[in-house]
Amino acid sequence: MKTAITPTRAENFSEWYQNLIVAADLAENAPVRGCMTIKPYGWAIWELMRDEMDKRIKASGVQNANFPLLIPIEFFNKEAEHVAGFAKEAAVVTHYRLKMIDGKLLPDPESKLTEPYIIRPTSETIIGEAMSRWVQSYRDLPLKLNQWVNVMRWEMRPRMFLRTSEFNWQEGHNVFATHEESNADARAMHKMYHDYMRDVLAIPCIVGEKTPEERFAGADHTYTIEQIMQDGKALQAGTSHDLGQHFAKSFGIQYLGTDGKLSYAWTTSWGTSTRMMGGLLMTHSDDDGLVLPPTVAPYQVVIIPITRDETADELNAWAEQIAEKLRATGVRVFVDDTDMRSPDKMWKWIKRGVPLRIEVGAREMADGAITVTRRDIGRESKKTMSVDAFVTDATNMLRQIHDDMLARAQKRNESMIHNVTDLSALDAALASGKIGFFRIKYVLTQCAEFDAMMEKYKITRRCLDDADSTYVFVAKSY
Repeated sequence: MKTAITPTRAENFSEWYQNLIVAADLAENAPVRGCMTIKPYGWAIWELMRDEMDKRIKASGVQNANFPLLIPIEFFNKEAEHVAGFAKEAAVVTHYRLKMIDGKLLPDPESKLTEPYIIRPTSETIIGEAMSRWVQSYRDLPLKLNQWVNVMRWEMRPRMFLRTSEFNWQEGHNVFATHEESNADARAMHKMYHDYMRDVLAIPCIVGEKTPEERFAGADHTYTIEQIMQDGKALQAGTSHDLGQHFAKSFGIQYLGTDGKLSYAWTTSWGTSTRMMGGLLMTHSDDDGLVLPPTVAPYQVVIIPITRDETADELNAWAEQIAEKLRATGVRVFVDDTDMRSPDKMWKWIKRGVPLRIEVGAREMADGAITVTRRDIGRESKKTMSVDAFVTDATNMLRQIHDDMLARAQKRNESMIHNVTDLSALDAALASGKIGFFRIKYVLTQCAEFDAMMEKYKITRRCLDDADSTYVFVAKSY
C-alpha cells in the first residue's frame, strides 16, 4: 500500500523522521548551522505543549520569571564541576560591535570585551547569583522560579527537535531551607513530568535516577524521564536535579534561620525542551504522517466539504455551522473550504495528524449527517453519524483516542524491555540486533568489559530501575 512518507519507518527510521517533519510542515533547517526554524503548525503544537505544562508548573507553587541571555564567564568559573559539563558546547560573545573592514562587516577589533559572555546553555549560574540577593531570611523560602526561554549549546550532529544548537525549553530553579525539602521537590517535579507525558502526550515513560556516571554535572541526584521510540532507542525527555548545596555555596545563597544563624540553602533545577516534540513525533506517527494526541493538536477536528461548483457555497456554510457547534463544546476545529481537490485536502490533514477528520457532501447535508474518521486507526474507524450525535460525542471520542494511543505505546514498550542476566546475555542480544531497553544488575556494568560494550554498541546507562535500584536500564539513545 502506498504511504505518504518514504522511506517507511521499517526501511529507514532516521530518514522517515526527517521526512515526516517536512510532510507535516512542522519545521525546517535554518541558515544558521545546527539551528531550525519552527513553522506555524509546529509552533502551534509547541504552544499547546508549553501551556499545558505551564499550568502544572504553576500549580506546584512556581512563579515564572525571565533572566538574561548572556552570562558573565566569571559566573561559570564559580562552579567548576558544572562548567565542565558545558564547556565544549558553549557559544561565546567576545565583541560588542561590527565594523566595515575591506568591504565586509567584521567584529571591530577595538570592541573586544574585557570579559567574554556565554550565551546561556543553562541558567543555574545567573539565577544562582540573583537568588543570593533575593534570599536573606527563612521567610524568603521556599523560592520557586521557572523561565521559558531559548538556550544555545553548540551541536555538531544536529537533528530537528532532538538536537539543535538553539532550542526552546523551560528551566525551573527552586531554593529550600533543608535537604529533605529540596530532594522531595526534585522528586515531585520528576513525577509532574511523568504525569504530563502520560496525560497530555499519551507517552508512557520509564522513570528513575541517573547513575553517578550519567548524573548532571554538579548534582547530588538526577531523576530522569526516559521514553522508548518506535525504533527501540531511548530519548531523555526531561530531568530533575537535586543540586544539594553545591550552587548555594558557589553563589552564596544563604538565609538567616529562626535560630538566628546563617545557613546555606539547598537548591533544585528541572527542565524539559522542544526535544519533547521529537519524542511525540517518533512515538506516535506512522508511515502516512503525524499522529497527534488530541490535547496538543492545533486542530482536533478538520471538516472537509466535498463540494461541486453548484453546492460549494451552501455546503461550506453548513460545514461552518457544524464547526461552531463543536467550538461551543471547547473543541478546536478547522473548516477546509479551500479550492484544493478533496483527496489532496484529506492527505494534507492526514499528514498533519488531526485526530478526527470529517467529510461532508450534499448527501450528508441533506441527511443532517457527517462521515468521521479517526487519524490514529484510519480507515477501519470510518463511520457515518448524525451531526447532533457527533457534536455530543466528540469530546468522548477525543478522550478515547488519547487512551488508545497511550495503550498502544505502552504495549509496544513492554515488548521492547528485556531482562538480561549477565554481560554475555546482553552482548548476545545486542549482537543479534535486538532493540529496546535492557534491564541488568547495575553492579555488572561497573567493569571494563561493559565499557568496551558501550563503545562497541553505542549504548549507555539510561537510569536505575525505580522499582529496584539494584538494576539499571541500558539502551542506545538519541
